[in-house]
Amino acid sequence: MAAEARYITLWGAQVDDEAMYSRYRAAMTPILHAHGGGFRYDFAVSRVLISETAPPINRVFMIGFPSRAAADALFSDPSYVEVRRALFAPAVSAITQLAGYDEPAG
Repeated sequence: MAAEARYITLWGAQVDDEAMYSRYRAAMTPILHAHGGGFRYDFAVSRVLISETAPPINRVFMIGFPSRAAADALFSDPSYVEVRRALFAPAVSAITQLAGYDEPAG
């Protein structure tokens, strides 16, 4: 049986408070999983050579979802919005969506 197509998002962030960001990730991961999503890659980046945006980036991560609708549902979920407000906003000074695309089934 072929795998279903998935919606993939790629993000760059400037994490300024690693401890707070770790708390954010711990709190948001169950909400992410409830929407069928999961982290596929996560990198701490020490040097950015080319960037189309001004905000700095020291973290790059990829999240996969079963669909674009599932991604939208996560980001509008009141539980996620509260976790983001309480833990993400104080820990991260910049966030840039680098890509969002439908991964072909296969």
